[in-house]
Amino acid sequence: MTLRRKLLLAQLPLALGLLLIGGWARHTVATLDRASQDILKDNHLSVLAAQRMHAAAEAMARDVDAPAARADFERQLAFQEHNVTEPGEQAMTIELRGAWTRFAQQVHHRESVDASLRELEGDTDRITAVNQDAMVGKSERARRSADAMSALLIAVTLAALVLGLLASAVLTSRLTRPLAVLSQAVRRLGEGDLQARIVLPGGDEIGAVATELNTMAARLAAYRSSSLGDLLQAQHASQAAIDSLPDPVLMLDATGKVRDANRAALELLLVDPEAQDPWARVTPEVRALVEGAARRGAANPRGLEEAVLVGTREGARHYLLRAAVIEGDEGGLSLVWQDVTRLRRVDELKTDLVATVAHELRTPLTSLRMALHLCTENLVGELSGKQAELLFAAREDCDRLQSTVDELLDLSRISGGRVELHRRTVQLDALVSDVLAELRPDARDRGVTLVEEVSDVAVSADPDRLRLVLGNLVGNALRHTHPQGRVTVQAERVESELRLRVVDTGEGIPPDVLPRLFERFFRGPGAPPGGAGLGLYIVKELVEAHGGTIRATSTLGLGSTFAITLPMSGSELPDRGAGTSADAA
Repeated sequence: MTLRRKLLLAQLPLALGLLLIGGWARHTVATLDRASQDILKDNHLSVLAAQRMHAAAEAMARDVDAPAARADFERQLAFQEHNVTEPGEQAMTIELRGAWTRFAQQVHHRESVDASLRELEGDTDRITAVNQDAMVGKSERARRSADAMSALLIAVTLAALVLGLLASAVLTSRLTRPLAVLSQAVRRLGEGDLQARIVLPGGDEIGAVATELNTMAARLAAYRSSSLGDLLQAQHASQAAIDSLPDPVLMLDATGKVRDANRAALELLLVDPEAQDPWARVTPEVRALVEGAARRGAANPRGLEEAVLVGTREGARHYLLRAAVIEGDEGGLSLVWQDVTRLRRVDELKTDLVATVAHELRTPLTSLRMALHLCTENLVGELSGKQAELLFAAREDCDRLQSTVDELLDLSRISGGRVELHRRTVQLDALVSDVLAELRPDARDRGVTLVEEVSDVAVSADPDRLRLVLGNLVGNALRHTHPQGRVTVQAERVESELRLRVVDTGEGIPPDVLPRLFERFFRGPGAPPGGAGLGLYIVKELVEAHGGTIRATSTLGLGSTFAITLPMSGSELPDRGAGTSADAA
């Protein structure tokens, strides 16, 4: 039987109850109708006939020649003789016939009719009284019958309603019992019990759904038995590998909530994904770093300078925060906190060593340069050609070594946060002219043209540092520009910023080298010998110390462009450590 037929069957008791109540109501109305008809036919018409006969007799008594009254009396008397319904009414009707016969004879012979008229009226009055009393009795009985039927109808209605509801409830309960079994089985399947099966009798739609669910559960169980072991083993192996890492690892879902964490994250960062609030014991700085990483997405730091200082249970440590996007439908982000505390310490020791060595070299190197300059200028005696050639070569090497020592000292100051900026208002066109004037001899030797396109603009900056930045960029451009080429210095004011660009027509920079140009100790292909790879790094740090930015673009064979953006006012300085200072002009 189909589900539709079962639903219709469940409503059948209520329908039967309605039919029963309707039939009983129809019977009650018919009974009351018959009672009223009986009263009308049996008694009321007899009363009317008696009253009309009374009136016809009086009319005949007044007018002997009243054929209409005689005919009406005869007609009403004939009706009464055929409508005798009450006890004693038959004898009264016979007496009325006798009285009418005598009354009619007296009227015909024109005799006195008073006595016979009174007799005739008495007979009609008795018939009227009998029928009126019968009408009253029948009306009372009809009322009592109506009251009884009304009460019985209410009782039948309530009984039919109760029985119909009970029958419908029983049938509905039997109908919904398979749904409860189906729901319980589906719940067990949802909880992972793939051995649950649905056993339902009948072949309706619910049974068909149960059959399909059983088929699905069987297939899922077969799939799980074939791949669950491998999946669990892979999951345990990956979890063990993550837990064995000494660095904290966090797994975030697409909304930024903690999905998983390894043992190091629990012990060092105090992140507990099993707790109701995973961040309850986490320091605000760690939480801020995680939220920032979740907003940025994938990130791969390029150097130790991007390490952040984080407070952990083992004290303050330096971490490089690496982020990778988790592919898949759910998505998410994996965060690896690489502990670089020891590397930072080694880097600091290396920087201190370099600074110490450079500082120790500076004094004897200064004396050596002075001696070589005195000798090459023939201030201590004439030199032969060979001697002069050797001393000039030695002087150039000393100058190069002095430049390297200066760069190493600048590096130590930058790494230690001790860069001092002595800001004042600088006329940029004059500063660019001075820098290019120093480099024009080198440009002429190389066959390169220096072009100055600088508007009359003033900027708040440290002139010595800005001169170092510009000289380094123009010197690099000269070294990498072919003869007959051009190096152009451009500067203009755009709103509240200074845009400074050094453009050359040289050989260009390979695309794979561009991202590393400003790293420490990086030397690209074609770099001149003897350099330390610190020039562009120092340039970047000095530009950022001024609150500006620098970027490089290049096209192989066409040249390169180094663009610097500086704020016109020195009121905004970047936070570069406690050792950084700036003196306003």
